[in-house]
Amino acid sequence: MDPFQQRQLGRTGVTLPQLGFGGAPLGNLFTAVSEADAVATMETAWAEGVRYYDTSPWYGRGLSERRVGSFLLNQPREEFRLSTKVGRIFTAPADPEAFAQTQRSWPQGLKFEHHYDYSYDGVMRSYEDSLQRLGMNRIDMLLIHDLDLANMGSEALLAAHLSQLATGGMRALQELKANGLIGAIGAGVNRLGTIPRFLDLLDLDFFLVALPYTLAEQPVLDEEFPLCEERGVGLIIGGVFASGILATGVVPGARYNYHEPSPAESEHVRRIEAVCARHGVPLAAAALQFPLHHPLVASVIPGALHPTQVGRNIESMRHPIPRALWTELKQDGLLRADAPTP
Repeated sequence: MDPFQQRQLGRTGVTLPQLGFGGAPLGNLFTAVSEADAVATMETAWAEGVRYYDTSPWYGRGLSERRVGSFLLNQPREEFRLSTKVGRIFTAPADPEAFAQTQRSWPQGLKFEHHYDYSYDGVMRSYEDSLQRLGMNRIDMLLIHDLDLANMGSEALLAAHLSQLATGGMRALQELKANGLIGAIGAGVNRLGTIPRFLDLLDLDFFLVALPYTLAEQPVLDEEFPLCEERGVGLIIGGVFASGILATGVVPGARYNYHEPSPAESEHVRRIEAVCARHGVPLAAAALQFPLHHPLVASVIPGALHPTQVGRNIESMRHPIPRALWTELKQDGLLRADAPTP
């Protein structure tokens, strides 16, 4: 599979390469990444031909945007696509020392507090702040970030922020798009049930689906993806390795959807890996290529925290996969029968 073949994102005029770069690790997601490794990783990605980069203010509380933007600032702007996100506003903490001691999210990130804000003014401020951190004067795609029950903590707060978005923030996004400052409006999705709720309220161009469509599980095929197909909504797949285990296999410390895998989840991945081994295919190659067989998916965006990981991702995209592998996975009940494959 050609990692840099271009695909259209839904009904928009935006085209993306099949393989992009996810910027969460450069915000020190699970591991602190040195500045030297961050620069070397970006340099390798660019040299290898990667031209789509996704980041967010939340990744390292601004650190990922600063690192991604600092590198891309020296590249020809017309050669790459860039996406980032809105929904949080960052401010200096009232007590910096106390904040540094108690902060649990992104402990190696920048030392800023945040609050959620999906209002018109909040979205506009978030966009402007991102431009400053990135050093850019435009962003290709802007996404609504983390507007779900898991992040909000209660149904009441979720409903309130959704209302704030529908009555204010969405107008800001539409103005930015109408003025040519962004090319597409999207939303990040981590949990089932989020896509239908968004589509009931908003006219979106695409979703970035971070967890529920991987080689390990495909529950979004029941309702979510058919709704997207009906409305011409495009898809980008993040978290393609299920936060690690589909890249490394079941090894000590491997995470499955951000948590330690259960015995059943570990066994499921082991069986998938065994099928891949019988066909001479690395698990990571099958995991990376699988989502791209869905006609709505424009790009997959695995992260990387070291130059070697960039090279492995590109090799995984190019590794030939026989159709018999997908057939066996389905016959063994390891992959849904209705999952699009060759």
